[in-house]
Amino acid sequence: MSTVETNLVQPSTGTTLTLGASGDTVTIPSGATIANSGTATGFAAGLNSVQTFTASGTWTKPAGITKVIVEIFGGGGGGGGGRSSGSYPYGANGGGAGGYSMKVIDVSSISTSTVTIGAGSTGAAADVTASAGGNSTWVDGTNTLTANGGTGGLMGQNNISNLGGTASGGDINASGGAGVCGFTSLGHGGSGGVQSGSVGGNGVGDYNGTANLTCRNAFGYAHGGAGGNGSGGGGTATGGNGAGGWCKVVEYK
Repeated sequence: MSTVETNLVQPSTGTTLTLGASGDTVTIPSGATIANSGTATGFAAGLNSVQTFTASGTWTKPAGITKVIVEIFGGGGGGGGGRSSGSYPYGANGGGAGGYSMKVIDVSSISTSTVTIGAGSTGAAADVTASAGGNSTWVDGTNTLTANGGTGGLMGQNNISNLGGTASGGDINASGGAGVCGFTSLGHGGSGGVQSGSVGGNGVGDYNGTANLTCRNAFGYAHGGAGGNGSGGGGTATGGNGAGGWCKVVEYK
């Protein structure tokens, strides 16, 4: 192997200098330093930045970004209202969690995207079924990711779990955890149930054996609200509010 020693290499004509031919490997020895006084292009820079959305808005691509990983959650459903009358104090069902969608997107030809964040729905009053959480979407003109809101909790005396929101458009699409059924115990109110599931987190229900126990709202993002207590044993029959959706955009050069 021959060695060339020089302080300057420049093209004989034009302004472009090529090191090696296609398929060749140009090796930089360990310990060497490459000093750049101009503009370097074509080098993979890896993770650059992260943007998050807890309210609807517009994603704008930072300079130099070529790929993003988008994760989006729908809003959580509100907890249903507990029974306020009847022989048994039926607790209501918890709301379902929002759906989840994730996709790796080449944004070389995409500059903006419209991000819609679904709100968590309000917990229902006594003897009322709650509404579903709002849908969250990412729309960039080429890709559409949708994370639907979780189903609202049914009022007390409905022994049916409330489903989490579905999702579509991503490389991974997962439904949110379902709101668990309320239950009834003679002389006591029912629990709104724990809304579990691997996606969406938990909304914890209240038990109304303790008087004036306030029904807890969902925490974090995309969680379903707790179901309301049956009123026969004390506590509140109003369901807890679901938590709003969320979107995270991880940006790479």
